[in-house]
Amino acid sequence: MNFALRVAALAVALSFCVVPIANAVDVDGGRLDGVQDGTLTVYKRVPFAAPPVGALRWREPQPVIPWSGVRLADRFAPACLQTGVSMPGEAPPAISEDCLYLNIWVPAAAKSARLPVLVWIYGGGFSNGSASMPLYWGDALARRGIVVVTIAYRVGPFGFLAHPQLTHESSHRSSGNYGLMDQVAALEWVRRNIAAFGGDPKRVTIAGQSAGSMSVSILMASPLAKGLFQGAIGESGGFFEPTQLAPNFLLANAEHDGEAYAASLGAGSVAALRQLPAAELLKGKMPSGSHPVIEPYLLPEAPFDIFAAGRQNDVPVLVGANAEEARALIDLKGVKAATFAADIEKAFGALPPQLIANYSHTTDDEARQSRVDFESDLRFRWDMWAWARLQAATGKSKVYFYRFSQKPPFPADSVRAAWGASHFAELWYVFDHLDQEPWRWSAADRRLANSISAYWVNFVKSGDPNGSGLPLWPGFTGANGPALTLAEPITTHDVADLQRLQVFDEVYSQLRRAPAK
Repeated sequence: MNFALRVAALAVALSFCVVPIANAVDVDGGRLDGVQDGTLTVYKRVPFAAPPVGALRWREPQPVIPWSGVRLADRFAPACLQTGVSMPGEAPPAISEDCLYLNIWVPAAAKSARLPVLVWIYGGGFSNGSASMPLYWGDALARRGIVVVTIAYRVGPFGFLAHPQLTHESSHRSSGNYGLMDQVAALEWVRRNIAAFGGDPKRVTIAGQSAGSMSVSILMASPLAKGLFQGAIGESGGFFEPTQLAPNFLLANAEHDGEAYAASLGAGSVAALRQLPAAELLKGKMPSGSHPVIEPYLLPEAPFDIFAAGRQNDVPVLVGANAEEARALIDLKGVKAATFAADIEKAFGALPPQLIANYSHTTDDEARQSRVDFESDLRFRWDMWAWARLQAATGKSKVYFYRFSQKPPFPADSVRAAWGASHFAELWYVFDHLDQEPWRWSAADRRLANSISAYWVNFVKSGDPNGSGLPLWPGFTGANGPALTLAEPITTHDVADLQRLQVFDEVYSQLRRAPAK
């Protein structure tokens, strides 16, 4: 036998041998091998459920399909099918309906220890987002001694379509929250499998920003998520407004929206929708957009009511919002004093006049700042304050509240130049990823990123963000705080703009007493 044939024969023989692999782990479905990144091992494209395609479209996530041999977890999965861009990233390089995967960053010490685990849930308005966006990579946090997991979930019509036929075929008589069911399935996977990576399934903290933070608030309220996590971090997003303000979040109304969506695609039934190519489904019109639904299975009541009754999953909470949330989300050039109230009604529908009365707009400059303040309060800041206040009032676990007000050095020649401490501005600091952007980061920015990422990791480890070398972060005890200002320097303060938030609270309390439509 010549040399080439001997080599070929040896290769075939080795293919039938069990070869020890340094980073191999056994998980649901089979064996995985990760890749080294310095002192970390990274596992990418790890399946936590079966591909939700074909007959599994708009169904609960199903168990992983087993594979043979060793699966090399060395590349990210495509993002879930979506349109648009989830700020602050770019459109994902690949999208697919087959997208239920997660990624894991494991420190070298994990194999000989049970390390706490952070599970990150991306934002994107429930319409887009990605578990592999570079900003969310868990390398810097994992090097501080935790296991970091980023999970994917279905978005847009794939993740949040309610329809009477889907409700009828469900054994739970519900529909619409498939993306949230994916999150629960991912957390169940973590509970069953994370010990193989050196993680502690009894020390899991869920965290997210924007829609990811809204998801965290829902998971705290969901009976399906009970026991799956022991801490919660919410950044700029909660789900606490009265349903009277958003009646489409109720199942019956969401089902009507689903029928309108199907009609926009010329489909008379769910069966017809399941026959359409996935890309065609992105062309349909969702009348009220993609959003969670209050339905009997995953979210049987509004989160506000669940928290108010003290029936939430009671875990330590770290939540907050940014000083200028809305500055990155609206075009201020068109804001005028003369049309201030009319423009808000055009954007949000008819709102109780008391909500607008606190925002002065006698000049165009004043109107622009008031529009930022109003939308920041309406869309983000009231929710985070309500979340902290409810947990402090009815839960036994500690609460930590923050206001991020540092202004990243966004390039002066870009559209971001005037954004300041806008929605998502804290993320570079949380993940300690300043160097992903070639901006003029100052020494103060770097000190703040070091402190914020340390606070977050300390919270994951113990349910308390405090630690050596960090300014004291006092627990939130009531409506007025205290809270921490995350800026350089870090300071403690009462809740900012409390009077405006209390007006929202009074109006929302009145709305809740009215019957939902």
